[in-house]
Amino acid sequence: MKIEQIYTGCIAQAAYYLESNGEAAIFDPLREVQPYIDKAKKDEAQIKYIFETHFHADFVSGHLDLARKTNAQIVYGPTASPKFDAIIASDNQEFKIGNCTVKTIHTPGHTLESTCYLLIDENDIPQGIITGDTLFIGDVGRPDLAQEMASDLTQEKLASELFDSLRNKIMVLPDELTVYPSHGAGSACGKNMSKETTDSLGNQKKTNYALRADMTREEFITELLDGLGLPPAYFPQNVAMNIEGYESLDNIIGKSLKKLDPQAFKSIAGETDAIVLDVRNENDFVKSHIPGSVFIGIDGNFAPWVGALVMNVNQPLLIVTPEGREQETITRLSRVGFDHVLGYLEGGIEAWASAGFETDSMESISPEEFAGRFAAENTIVDARKPGEYSAEHIPGALNIALDSVNNEINNIPKEAFYLHCAGGYRSVIMGSILKSRGIHNFINVEKGISGIRKTDIRLSNFVCPSETKQ
Repeated sequence: MKIEQIYTGCIAQAAYYLESNGEAAIFDPLREVQPYIDKAKKDEAQIKYIFETHFHADFVSGHLDLARKTNAQIVYGPTASPKFDAIIASDNQEFKIGNCTVKTIHTPGHTLESTCYLLIDENDIPQGIITGDTLFIGDVGRPDLAQEMASDLTQEKLASELFDSLRNKIMVLPDELTVYPSHGAGSACGKNMSKETTDSLGNQKKTNYALRADMTREEFITELLDGLGLPPAYFPQNVAMNIEGYESLDNIIGKSLKKLDPQAFKSIAGETDAIVLDVRNENDFVKSHIPGSVFIGIDGNFAPWVGALVMNVNQPLLIVTPEGREQETITRLSRVGFDHVLGYLEGGIEAWASAGFETDSMESISPEEFAGRFAAENTIVDARKPGEYSAEHIPGALNIALDSVNNEINNIPKEAFYLHCAGGYRSVIMGSILKSRGIHNFINVEKGISGIRKTDIRLSNFVCPSETKQ
């Protein structure tokens, strides 16, 4: 039996490939499925099953495209009701993959249909468990993403179900099992996941706060719900796509990979409600960009930030990309359901400028220059998360986290201010959003707090209940 984790860092997601004796299974595949097909072909194996741990909220799964291309059967756990053909497994149902066995373990709590899959080798010895969003390394899945599925569901009820699932279905398994979760640090499906992406179940029982043996149900619910922010707006839309189906990625790429000369690009931007999305490096965007465009760089946590900030997966997009990365950009947008790219700017910003069209820039200074200008009366906006701000911040800085900027646009200072984040990526995203809304009274600080920390500016830190619960 061979089990391989296929981890995609930009969305902190893990898919899994299982192979035994010429048969294979894929667990929680990404939307671009050819790598799984290629992997099975290399092993001379036939993909037999596509196992889904639940209806994902943070990405669009590749189950439908993979099933169409391989004739593999899609499998969900009990209570799932997809709008397409799938096996709805019963609790403890077993599936054979070559000489090994996959056993269904229904673990409601993150969602009602959430299911883990126990991996049993050819000697009938359990080797690992694919836990989806039920159990992460250092954390467990948030219980507030399935409330729209039923009117009587509350996050407290789901948290209570998760308490039972963990204790009655997971913690009773052997300590030697390897835990294979669906996400790692950076995912919005949990609060505080480890950077590690696998661990032994025994070690998780010792170190994961949610698996404490002496924990009461009430303590579990309180700790699990403490500090949960609102889920990103695109999550319910991704759930709907995973339940109801979606257009083939091949078709999406075929109609989106459309090169537009500057005049055509400008005409479509003016005639539609398309957002111009610039995915180049933040330093390139700062120097020159199309007025009103929004920056979200492809070399950062690209797709989750698009989902969190653009929010509506049906939003038409026009993209400005580094040369040669047009299809990559379209594919990565599709991972979170953004299937309406109208085309890309042929020749990039250089062609736009050469055509005589207006460009804009963002005023930006080094940390050293900022330190030279710094005074206590300066207005400063910190775009990091509340927890980052609490740990360390510039005295007097106003914390407006990037993921809340659309809701807090009216709280942006009216006077001139400096804008920074942790390393320079998020502040340029926020700055681009502000400029697209007509707000230009800021100066970006390059390299963010990591650069400011190396200057002579003394930083403050504090943790108080009002902030840790944000």
